Amino acid sequence: MASTVIIQGEKGAYSHLAALKIFKNPHIICSKTFEDAFAQTKKTRNSFLLIPIENSIAGKVADVYYLLSPSKLKVHGEHFQQIEHCLLGTKDSSIKSILTVRSHVQAIGQCKKNINKLKIQPIIAADTAGSARLISEEGNPENAAIASALAAKIYGLKVLKKNFEDLKGNVTRFLIMSANKKITPYKSKKKYVTSCIFTLKSVPSALYKALGGFAYHKVNLTKLESFSTGNSFKQVSFYLDVEGHIKNLNVATAIEVLKEHTEKIDILGVYSAHSFRY
Repeated sequence: MASTVIIQGEKGAYSHLAALKIFKNPHIICSKTFEDAFAQTKKTRNSFLLIPIENSIAGKVADVYYLLSPSKLKVHGEHFQQIEHCLLGTKDSSIKSILTVRSHVQAIGQCKKNINKLKIQPIIAADTAGSARLISEEGNPENAAIASALAAKIYGLKVLKKNFEDLKGNVTRFLIMSANKKITPYKSKKKYVTSCIFTLKSVPSALYKALGGFAYHKVNLTKLESFSTGNSFKQVSFYLDVEGHIKNLNVATAIEVLKEHTEKIDILGVYSAHSFRY
């Protein structure tokens, strides 16, 4: 039976491309916004949410952090997807005929030098694949989109230029989430990631003391991001990734030290580390 995978964006988006890499013949459900994608996953039985959390060039996908803990969904895996932008046009277009290019703000930013080189006008849109669909529907050879080769295939567009991004090695990290609360079983020879979100007690040196347990117990932190919460600048929450499984004594003990200095902590998931990390 095919897995049901929910993504933000339209078919042909990089989330769709990532889903095809992870799952065999997945049934894709598209959502307009990240909020819609989380909500759809909660009400769709046995479904998976594939959500981007960071990009090697653009950094964190800020909107996602606010949704992780309130959703009550759990992280069951991660995937690193190579992003290869293509300049897409209608069948009768050419690079010389293009006057405008439409895409998501991150894609526009990642292709800025090449856009300027061609002297075409960028237009910010909601997503890459939706831009490709619109260009296909309009049929105007003067308008182009930046999207994946998969989007070109789905919407019948011509690839005017492959690898249109300014920098090579553009990679997006995705989280695989679901309503299933089970934690990946611990095996001593495997590598794992434990992810959590926490809010510190509002006292001096709280962050220093909270993270001290990881240093003392030799647990490696691979990601620490702060984001404001509660419509206030007084306090922030932190997203944290650590190497290791919570069933490992060093990791479990370090997490207990962290808890002593927090007002709230939510273990988002414990899952196998993707081979891309190593």
